[in-house]
Amino acid sequence: MAIPSNPWQSMWSRLPKPLQNRYYLTLVVFLFILVFLDRHSLWTQWRLYRAHDRLEQDCKFYEEKIKEAREEAEDFERTKEKYAREHYYMKRSNEDVYIIQEEGK
Repeated sequence: MAIPSNPWQSMWSRLPKPLQNRYYLTLVVFLFILVFLDRHSLWTQWRLYRAHDRLEQDCKFYEEKIKEAREEAEDFERTKEKYAREHYYMKRSNEDVYIIQEEGK
């Protein structure tokens, strides 16, 4: 068994016929690098797209929460006297307050 003088030649001959064309091989390697290894690869772009989509959903969620909080604040401004009377048992000077607790609550 003779050892080949060029070890690359034996590996080169094992490649499929289209890959033995150096231009085609260069194109395949280039595409592999672009798709998987590059800083701006398709994988990275896909992850960034998913993160962007998630952030957009979070933005919509928090906009709804802000809208609800503003409505609650406006409602509180209209009913702060009622809130103070119910939660802190505040009263006017000429009033008497009776606390009635219901059974079962």
